[in-house]
Amino acid sequence: MILFFKKYKPFFIAMFVVSAVAITLFYFALRPQKMLPIYNPADVNPEMVDSTVQHIGNKHHIADFSLTNQNGKTITQKDYEGKIYVADFFFTTCQSICPKMTHNMAEIQKAIKDNPKVLLLSHTVMPEVDSVPVLKKYALEKGVDDTKWNLVTGSRREIYDLARKSYLAVKIGRPEEQDDMVHTENFVLVDQKRRVRGFYDGTKEEDIKRLIEDIVWLSEKSDD
Repeated sequence: MILFFKKYKPFFIAMFVVSAVAITLFYFALRPQKMLPIYNPADVNPEMVDSTVQHIGNKHHIADFSLTNQNGKTITQKDYEGKIYVADFFFTTCQSICPKMTHNMAEIQKAIKDNPKVLLLSHTVMPEVDSVPVLKKYALEKGVDDTKWNLVTGSRREIYDLARKSYLAVKIGRPEEQDDMVHTENFVLVDQKRRVRGFYDGTKEEDIKRLIEDIVWLSEKSDD
């Protein structure tokens, strides 16, 4: 028996290698592939979506915008063209969920600082209070990197429309005021084609970890 194995040793080694390669190939072929959904207004909690777009079930994209950042610079969709980015809504005097959200956005900033494909975008829901100087002071206090993260203000109507018609992430405020809004803890992941790819609780560490993993995945995959 020993002589038999010695005689056919090269054959058994070759079979072992072939089997190992085959098993590996089958493993990767059958392993579930990571996917991120593409969200449309019809897929999202109606509380977060303006009634005029709730029926849209496909081909939803973030609308064009023109807002002003913490440095007084006009920020438009062109500044985010071809980029992956994380958007959220806040206001500087918020003392409930905003401090945690801002801290976690700063953690994302650290994670993506060397990734040229990724940016951050925070919209104030109180533009009448959060002027450019106020946003600048807040940015300096929170360690905002101007090359990666824009804090933006603008007309309340435009911000409202972006929040509820594009990002699908903000609740309506007082019904008697057409553009009143209540921000949520949502961080919104947008891909290079201006499509919403995920919603994350900006106050939870596990969601921030998942968001960073999804950013890396979007960065590494080819456009579909």
